[in-house]
Amino acid sequence: MASGTVLRGFLGATKHLWILCGIIGVGWATGAGAGTGDLSGSPLYLFFTMLLLAVGLYGSTSGISLREASEDLRLLLLAVTVGVVAKAALIALVLWWVLDDPAYLILAVAVAQIDPLSVAALRDSSRMTPRGRTVLSVWASFDDPVTVLLTAYTAPIALRALHGSPGTGGMAAMSGRDLLDYAAQLGWNAALVAGAAAVWLVLRGVRRRTGTGDPSLGVRTVQAVAVLVLLVVAAAFTLMLGIAVVGLFFRPPALQRQIGRVTQGAYLAAAFTLGLLLVGGIDVAYGLALGAAAYGAQIAVGTVLARRLDRVDRVSLALGQQNGVTAVILALSLQPMFPEAVAIVAPAIVTVNFLHFVANSLWGRFQPDLPAPRPTSLSRPASQDAAPPAAITADT
Repeated sequence: MASGTVLRGFLGATKHLWILCGIIGVGWATGAGAGTGDLSGSPLYLFFTMLLLAVGLYGSTSGISLREASEDLRLLLLAVTVGVVAKAALIALVLWWVLDDPAYLILAVAVAQIDPLSVAALRDSSRMTPRGRTVLSVWASFDDPVTVLLTAYTAPIALRALHGSPGTGGMAAMSGRDLLDYAAQLGWNAALVAGAAAVWLVLRGVRRRTGTGDPSLGVRTVQAVAVLVLLVVAAAFTLMLGIAVVGLFFRPPALQRQIGRVTQGAYLAAAFTLGLLLVGGIDVAYGLALGAAAYGAQIAVGTVLARRLDRVDRVSLALGQQNGVTAVILALSLQPMFPEAVAIVAPAIVTVNFLHFVANSLWGRFQPDLPAPRPTSLSRPASQDAAPPAAITADT
């Protein structure tokens, strides 16, 4: 039966949850046995977490099909802007009630995104229409960079609340030095994008002059080295917006074939590091509250945003919240400023994914065995939908 197929699909889609728990456990055992202590204050740790975040963002945006995104552009823009902010606000309201320290409301942003790797895993087993699958896939890819930027720009405000700076240490100070710092940071992000675009144009010109169908070995090598340099620069100077934009156009075909494995590797490395930091303890109660609030916020926001879609799509989008690599890495990046970030976010991630599994398994079991939906004008033919969306690759 179709419902059984859906249930098996969701069982397969939750495999990453058990892998995540296992890798975190290995990291915790390693940290406890080696007595690593608090690693979050070292410069190497900060660079490592930023590099993982840059890899995750590049992998997320480089996998976006711009053609598919343009078909529901208005809905997707609302989802990754208003939707992300609304979800973070709803989660923050719960945390405000549960937590004693308002500074840790920043954690609401860290879990507000949908994990694109998990969405890709259940894409083919879902009963959603092709249009609904596209909306969920692109939503999950685009909200990662938005969540990262929201975290980066709200963390200083939360940090001021944590330290309780009086007088000029509040929002008034944000209108001066901090706003200039943000403007400068945007300028450096734009410079990174401009540099990447210049390299991309030069390599495209070289390929056109040679008249070959595929890039030569030399061009492919330069492409790979260029992307590696861009990732390192983005990590060193925290240019996350820039590297996210670069992923929209600088897509070497050879790298695109491996980007899934690279992103999965970053995910496992982040989970292992998360386990190392959990040696200091886990806040289970706060983590459960954060995870439940995140899943509930997706139900509320997803229902409103998807109100004009098919019923199956609407419910599936409302139940689509999952956390993965971005939430893990954001927790790692916040740890130096907020010492309880990892202890709270780690159980929250497990809670979100567990709720996703339970809710979608029940939805898959009890929804009627409807016939396969016919493609709409905004969808690809059903025969083409069995394959993952093909990203638009650059000429080089």
